[in-house]
Amino acid sequence: MKISLRAGERVYINGAVLRVDRKVSLELVNDVMFLLEGQIMQAPDATTALRQLYFMVQLMLMNPTDIRDALALYAQHHSALVAVCESREMLTGLAAVDEMVGATRYYEALKRIRALFPVEQAILAGAAAPFEAA
Repeated sequence: MKISLRAGERVYINGAVLRVDRKVSLELVNDVMFLLEGQIMQAPDATTALRQLYFMVQLMLMNPTDIRDALALYAQHHSALVAVCESREMLTGLAAVDEMVGATRYYEALKRIRALFPVEQAILAGAAAPFEAA
């Protein structure tokens, strides 16, 4: 896999943080877990249940040598989310995410969670609609 980075950009590879001082292309020749700086969610941005789930999986990817606490928190949060969710699309997505996390495919799980952000937003907008009309 080949990734291109701009000057000053960071990439997180197997728990290591690399920052480049100029435009560069990296070729990852073996199977590694990585996350580009633009894909990193900051804690204050984890404002919804799904964004919090993303943040937890992100922690597992960024620090693969110590995932115990993040995994336990993820399992609790995922179960609670599944218990209250009524959307078939969301439930299908959450099941896929759980399967990926169980297989330590964190990057793919993050991609799947990001794909669910619009679904969550629509659910939240629909839930807020009756209150807005009042």
